Amino acid sequence: MTRLILATRNAGKITELKSILADAGLPHDLVGADAYPDIPDVRETGVTFAENALLKAHALAQATGLPAVADDSGLCVDVLNGAPGIFSARWAGRHGDDKANLDLLLAQLGDIDDDHHRKAHFACAAALALPDGRERVVEGHLSGILRHAPSGTNGFGYDPILQPNGETRTCAELTPAEKNAISHRGKAFRALVPVVRELLG
Repeated sequence: MTRLILATRNAGKITELKSILADAGLPHDLVGADAYPDIPDVRETGVTFAENALLKAHALAQATGLPAVADDSGLCVDVLNGAPGIFSARWAGRHGDDKANLDLLLAQLGDIDDDHHRKAHFACAAALALPDGRERVVEGHLSGILRHAPSGTNGFGYDPILQPNGETRTCAELTPAEKNAISHRGKAFRALVPVVRELLG
């Protein structure tokens, strides 16, 4: 059984990818970065989601000698030319301050009432890097419109304001199972399955 390391300490992400690999019949032993506590965090200096995902995956593969998976994701708003994009987690200046990020984005869109101009999508790039330097990147998207005020408590980040196309609820009002079925990360991880099968067997 090949050990595969996922560049995250987020237990939810590890569980999600484990489930996707198991459903696909892939017998890989997946662990998170916590299994290797001495490995330092990688600075995300790329200018695209794909570049950041590859930076993290390659760093982990080189440090551990194992195949590594990493992802990078964020919210891309059409009228803001794709921003906040790779800066989604620190849009308001401090990394991971969900409320400040949400408040700033809603203020920036305050004058835009027409739903047609409030289109946005979540994007996720998932990368697989092998110790020998081989790499692959796949992407997943979840498109929708941005609400004028947050709604729902199930999600995190920008989930309370993105209403997926075809839905009347925001991502934060969906159950975890409903969200995973359509999420950008779920789509990217599922697209990674044939890549894992091809490169790792």
